Amino acid sequence: MARKIKSKLFNKILIANRGEIALRIIRTCKEMGIKTVAVYSLADKDSLPVRFADEAVCIGPAPSTESYLKIQNIIAAAEITNADAIHPGYGFLSENAKFSKICEEHGIKFIGAGPDMIEGMGDKANAKTTMLAAGVPCVPGSEGLLKDGDHAVQMSREVGLPVMMKATAGGGGKGMRVVWKEEDVADSLAAIQREAAAAFGNAGVYMEKFIEEPRHIEIQIAGDQHGTACHMSERDCSIQRRHQKLVEETPSPFMTPALRKEMGEAAIKAAMAVKYEGVGTVEFLVDKNKKFYFMEMNTRIQVEHTITEEVIGWDLIKEQILIAAGEPISGKNYMPKAHAIQCRINAEDPTKNWMPSPGKITEYHEPGGIGIRIDTHVYAGYTIPPNYDSMVSKLIAVAQTREEAIMKMQRALDEYIVEGVKTTIPFHQKLMKNEQFQKGNFTTKFLEEWDYASEL
Repeated sequence: MARKIKSKLFNKILIANRGEIALRIIRTCKEMGIKTVAVYSLADKDSLPVRFADEAVCIGPAPSTESYLKIQNIIAAAEITNADAIHPGYGFLSENAKFSKICEEHGIKFIGAGPDMIEGMGDKANAKTTMLAAGVPCVPGSEGLLKDGDHAVQMSREVGLPVMMKATAGGGGKGMRVVWKEEDVADSLAAIQREAAAAFGNAGVYMEKFIEEPRHIEIQIAGDQHGTACHMSERDCSIQRRHQKLVEETPSPFMTPALRKEMGEAAIKAAMAVKYEGVGTVEFLVDKNKKFYFMEMNTRIQVEHTITEEVIGWDLIKEQILIAAGEPISGKNYMPKAHAIQCRINAEDPTKNWMPSPGKITEYHEPGGIGIRIDTHVYAGYTIPPNYDSMVSKLIAVAQTREEAIMKMQRALDEYIVEGVKTTIPFHQKLMKNEQFQKGNFTTKFLEEWDYASEL
């Protein structure tokens, strides 16, 4: 997106992350003339971000709790390298209000949302209250947290079974449970409260109506420091396993122009309600009748930001940096000009319940050609450590139509060679040839209903 930049940009950005997203940020910074600092654990000393950043600082041993989640080590690395901004990427500390506040206190710009916004949107019960006040459609459910088993049973009668109970501090598919029978409500609440307290240090649980046959559709948004917000259309993230996304595409084959307009306007309302600053997403569940409901707001860059970039021609990492530097956005909403699909290639074995497959990559060959993009941090000889997310790469296919994008993705998957570890490439090859997927007939339950393992 070409425009005259009036703000003073940062001199040096520290990337508080690893893997492909760290390398992705380094590349954009280099194109903007901004120096970079990579932080790394001992497990990542041979990684490409370490090799290509201007400076690199070791922040601890392999466990993320002793490195990528160690706030004091990251702040110390920023101070000794004189970094004036920190980009958190996604995951790790990207939606940590305490980290955002500490950056602020140390005079380091956090490239993302402020602590109050992260806190408000990170607590799902508070977020729902905010969205209702802003006029954004929300799933019917409890107003606030469930007090006890009796309260949960009463709410399940008012909302109507089946219901979904969710940990207010949950994420990544954890702390969630569908309850179909009234006699299971109280026991389920107690179980989720125990799980939530152990996993998140917060036992709060709320209840929502369980949406049957849902699509998971998110709207990409941007908001600046001057009170302006815009959206960049939608992404369909319905192909997922246990709430973990595997394939994303834009535009959604389920979407209509009228629904896109309505959801886009709702996303802008959500952004304006919290005076959103940065690049993020408003996520919705959409039922079979095309009624949509607010699910959550992610106050960070998303793994699947790539496909939006491909269909609207924006560099969203660059946009994050410009917004953080005080640059205004246009306020114009952007619509997709092509069709893009992203497959997450993970070091996992789908035939063995998606068992992680860390290890050394002995042979590596990427597909190429027009309309193929790969975001990765691996190479032949690279060892995928067992300590972190098992992502190998993000493979993106872009074409004028969905049918062409699927065919392009099929060809790219056939060319992709990763030896030494098991990957999800065979799964994606089967998915691209699945008749129902090709027709766009799928929901978030698609993988529960398709016996894909028998085809691999």
